[in-house]
Amino acid sequence: MKDQVTPTSHQPRILFLYGSLRERSYSRLLAEEAARIITDMGAEVRIFDPRELPIYGSVPDTHPKVQELRELSLWSEGQVWSSPELHGNISGIMKNQIDWIPLSIGAVRPTQGRTLAVMQVSGGSQSFNAVNTLRILGRWMRMFTIPNQSSVAKAYQEFHEDGTMKDSAYRDRVVDVMEELYKFTLLLRDHTDYLTDRYSERKEAAAKQVAEVASQAL
Repeated sequence: MKDQVTPTSHQPRILFLYGSLRERSYSRLLAEEAARIITDMGAEVRIFDPRELPIYGSVPDTHPKVQELRELSLWSEGQVWSSPELHGNISGIMKNQIDWIPLSIGAVRPTQGRTLAVMQVSGGSQSFNAVNTLRILGRWMRMFTIPNQSSVAKAYQEFHEDGTMKDSAYRDRVVDVMEELYKFTLLLRDHTDYLTDRYSERKEAAAKQVAEVASQAL
């Protein structure tokens, strides 16, 4: 039986990524609205600005914006990905950010075990193509993607001039999503090592240890 874990007391650390560089980016406005909501619940929030992040593979990963993104991912205990739907899928800006966060950096996994909430905005009728893709990416990055999600149709109608979101069923859903993410992050953050411990990785590590001992004996 696993030993009792002392609950972490600091505020849940939530990182927001959004997928558009437009001056009035609705995926950014949605992320900012969600960030205000979850901050009021007690979370510590950071929002990554994707401007000046180079195209994946075009520069070394020592680039300052790449390092900033990776450090924020390591800092986070939960993440929120907010993308516009373009041509039936997530934006290139959104994918570029996720591509720059590797599954592993040496023995460190920048996303494994973190919680994730997915959101999208659409210019037309409601769709779920972008959030479905984000779920696939979250699973690939070994994140715990919460069941709830937000999809805001005709996003240009859903925000005030100051960028805050109008009161609506869409905003209510955003509150639901942030509330669920907050709860899941509290529940899981102290148990990620246990929940992500894998037999195959233990077996591989044991085999390497045996090989190292054998090579030292020669």
